[in-house]
Amino acid sequence: MTQERVGQGRDESGPLDTFRRFFALERDVLVLSLAMFAFSLGFQMTNRFLPEYLVALGASGFVVGLFGTVGNVISAVYPYPGGAISDRIGSRYALTVFGLVSTLGFTVWLLAPGVGPVSLAGVTIQPWIWIFVGLLLAQAWKSFGLGATFAVVKQATEPSRLAAGFASTETFRRTAFLVGPVLAAILIGLHPAFTVSFQYVLGVAVAFGVLGTVAQHLLYDASKDTLGDSFAGLDRIRRDLREMPTTLRPLLVGDTLVRFANGMVYVFFVLVITRIYQVGFATTVSLAGFSYAIDLSPEAFFGYLLGVEMLVALLVMAPAAKAAERVGLKPVVALGFAVYALFPVVLINAPGTATAMVLVFAFSGLRFAGLPSHKALIVGPAQQGAGGRVTGTYYLLRNTIVIPSAALGGYLWEFVSPEVAFTIAAAIGVVGTGYFLVFGEEFEAYA
Repeated sequence: MTQERVGQGRDESGPLDTFRRFFALERDVLVLSLAMFAFSLGFQMTNRFLPEYLVALGASGFVVGLFGTVGNVISAVYPYPGGAISDRIGSRYALTVFGLVSTLGFTVWLLAPGVGPVSLAGVTIQPWIWIFVGLLLAQAWKSFGLGATFAVVKQATEPSRLAAGFASTETFRRTAFLVGPVLAAILIGLHPAFTVSFQYVLGVAVAFGVLGTVAQHLLYDASKDTLGDSFAGLDRIRRDLREMPTTLRPLLVGDTLVRFANGMVYVFFVLVITRIYQVGFATTVSLAGFSYAIDLSPEAFFGYLLGVEMLVALLVMAPAAKAAERVGLKPVVALGFAVYALFPVVLINAPGTATAMVLVFAFSGLRFAGLPSHKALIVGPAQQGAGGRVTGTYYLLRNTIVIPSAALGGYLWEFVSPEVAFTIAAAIGVVGTGYFLVFGEEFEAYA
């Protein structure tokens, strides 16, 4: 029996209990949400700035595209074994291990500039190579732990409330997406050299990784974990692919096209701001007889733009999840897909001004309206105790196909033009959105 159920008969009037009742959070989902906040804060403080970090360490635009492709490989490969591990040993221990590995990855990123070029067998290893190494580790909690996080929400939430359950965890997570880049922007402003100031950001990310790992290990109640069978290797993967609920297939096709489009250009968003538009923000604020000069570099301004994006996301996710209970999951998911598809062409054709960039990234925040409903549509048809594997199978298929997207985008960026890369990406995303609108199916609990 969980602590949540034991306390049902008491008067719960504290601010945390009010927050929990509002989002209908079970204790395990609450702990998961807190861990999501810590790791998402660390990852979002760092990940969106890594392409600029790579360029500052000597990488080319094509290498940035390859970096995005390595991230796609990780996203494809990690979720299935991560889901199988969580089903086998339980979410608590799985997420603890994944948290430790991610924290180590943040540490590698922190130390990379101090390593310098290394000569090995006549080959010079540049410092940006270590950013790739760190990525293999840092994405562990986010990708290995994907199945575990889906399974925790599914086993703690009624089927007709799945979108609301995911909205609660996503709200915690996206709050970190809001706070993380803004905090990073503040830290980046502390030193004129980006490689130095970004190390301040990475140091804070390491601290949050440690905090998230300890918190989830000590607070998570593993008594409700359902443990699956032992590993069955490739045969298990093939069986899970065959047994994936048929209702997921149109969603998978549309989602894959949309994510392929986004993957072509996602890692270049920061470079559009810092290298193409080179747009920062400068103004003077007068308050109580004092004047304060605000002068943000393009790198710092990008952090605030991500904050605007996440603020909009936080404002729309919970209402969209509530709306899904009335209109169904499909139209809400389609709205998110449409914004994903259109954002690249909107960004690359916008005026290169600070005001325009704020409006463009506010528009981008609308794509998150469909995220809780999307997750509910994925895990909803899964049998109890198999949520981790179903989620892992879905993301294995989707992310495997998406693998070459960033390399393709990097090639077009470096050898054709950024405008062509972003326009082709938008076209692919529109096709994926249209496919899902025509063929996508509704989860019957919301029909």
